[in-house]
Amino acid sequence: MLAEHADEMFPIEDTDRVDLADYKVKGAAPAALPEMFARRYNVVPIDIEGEELTVAVEDATNVVILDDLHMITGYQIKAVVAEKKEILTLINRLYKASEAVQNEASSYWAPAEVDDRIGNLRAISEEAPIIKLVNMIINKAVNERASDIHIEPHERDLRIRYRVDGVLHEVMRSPKHVQAGLISRVKVMAGLNIAENRVPQDGHCDLSVGGKVIDFRVATLPTIYGERVVLRILRKDSILLSLDDLGFLPESLGKFKAAFSKPYGAILVTGPTGSGKSTTLYGALNVINDSAKNIITVEDPVEYRLPGINQIQVSGKTGMTFSKGLRAILRASPDIVMVGEIRDRETAQIAIEAALTGHLVLSTLHTNDAPGAVSRLNEMGIAPFLTASAIHCVQAQRLARRLCAECKEEYTVAVDVLKRVAFPLDGDDSPVLYRPKGCHKCNNTGYKGRIGIYEVMPLSDNLKRLCVERATADDIRRVAIDEGMKTLRHDGFDKVKLGTTSLEEILRVIV
Repeated sequence: MLAEHADEMFPIEDTDRVDLADYKVKGAAPAALPEMFARRYNVVPIDIEGEELTVAVEDATNVVILDDLHMITGYQIKAVVAEKKEILTLINRLYKASEAVQNEASSYWAPAEVDDRIGNLRAISEEAPIIKLVNMIINKAVNERASDIHIEPHERDLRIRYRVDGVLHEVMRSPKHVQAGLISRVKVMAGLNIAENRVPQDGHCDLSVGGKVIDFRVATLPTIYGERVVLRILRKDSILLSLDDLGFLPESLGKFKAAFSKPYGAILVTGPTGSGKSTTLYGALNVINDSAKNIITVEDPVEYRLPGINQIQVSGKTGMTFSKGLRAILRASPDIVMVGEIRDRETAQIAIEAALTGHLVLSTLHTNDAPGAVSRLNEMGIAPFLTASAIHCVQAQRLARRLCAECKEEYTVAVDVLKRVAFPLDGDDSPVLYRPKGCHKCNNTGYKGRIGIYEVMPLSDNLKRLCVERATADDIRRVAIDEGMKTLRHDGFDKVKLGTTSLEEILRVIV
């Protein structure tokens, strides 16, 4: 194979030499080659175009290494020559983990013991290379602040992706032959049935990563190429951000705090999955939590453990639903109740009744904006006069990536472009905005962390009247804006002006 096809698979030219000190690596290139192989062969991927992966090597004539890289990555390999020291420096910068960390990854976490249930798959899942690979994937995800790990079977390989700051990016592709062992290992850790691969399964496991206990929620889904696995990372011991740290502008924060400073009524936080609703509610509970109040929550799952607050976990196995949990809570003489999500009419009805009978109720709802929450409750069958009487405030939100403070750069946008997206302008001059650039501190993405974008709508007498009259969400929105509500897009544009995020990011997350 090498003799016949080496020239075709690995095009080499005498002039293909690069200076890695000044080379701008394409963001997706490092994901094509796992770090362990980059270090083993002392090569670094620097560019990717279609089916061709460009790697920097010491010796571009070593077809044995190039053939291995072709088999590992599935890409046609283009080799360029670079200095050994520069290659190692770039590997350390791109992957941000040492070989020692990978080899010793198992010391950072330890899964709970499980009973032996099945032979071959379990034996494969407990082989040392598979254990090290899973350990490395988990450890690297936690270090990179990932919220989810996606393990996705394809026809010829296995793709691993992390969701960081709300965006998925590929971190490696593994050979197809490791698929069964890797997925079985994760299923064993989560207490799932490794012999069953035809139906979806859900489980979880607590792992100690770097000395901190982290809850991993594991979900499997059968696909034509095997089971797809998602691990959601819930950092139980994460430092709880205060509302002041979430990205509220002063006016919006004042309106939101005024709503939950009242002794009873309902406050709803709306937005799609992954928009930070639970974090906002935890921040609110953190403000109002004191020893004189009985605060009880019912959640699915319990994402943060709050001292001094009684937290109940929804469980399908025990039949503890949101509605059953809420009924039980109301018999325990609570002052403040937090319901993780209003999913159905029964839960909505109980929550509204609780808000009308002397309890402060905080919950979330899946709607695109604040005015849409009223229409959603109407669709659930809640009487409009009850909605109007119970709700003090509805807040919609999104999460946008925060520009990296180390590398963001100024630029000027043409006025006509800004007018097309209804960006608020001060005069006719083109404003100076900021955009992502990319550096080693943000993993060459240009973004680091996320910031909330908020739309806070207190229910005034006018808005309550519209609720009772079953007004449309558009009518409610118009009146709310006239009364001073700042829309999601307007709040996002304000943060673009402040240089906190980019215009492109706001247009991405807010339709």
